[in-house]
Amino acid sequence: MSEHSALTRLTGNGNGECGEKDCPNVYRTATGSFVVQGGVSDAFTPPAGEGLVEIPEAVLREAIRALGW
Repeated sequence: MSEHSALTRLTGNGNGECGEKDCPNVYRTATGSFVVQGGVSDAFTPPAGEGLVEIPEAVLREAIRALGW
């Protein structure tokens, strides 16, 4: 995805444990899919063109709350 303005940030509004620092986050795209920012994980080798990131449970819970789920 090349159009960054099409992302809606669901987490990291400054109220969490990271405050204003760059932390793991979840974004929603204009098409309804999700982009996850987090620490690179080496849990296994993903297929070509894919990557693994690791984010805390609290970040996922915050994203779910932001979506009203």
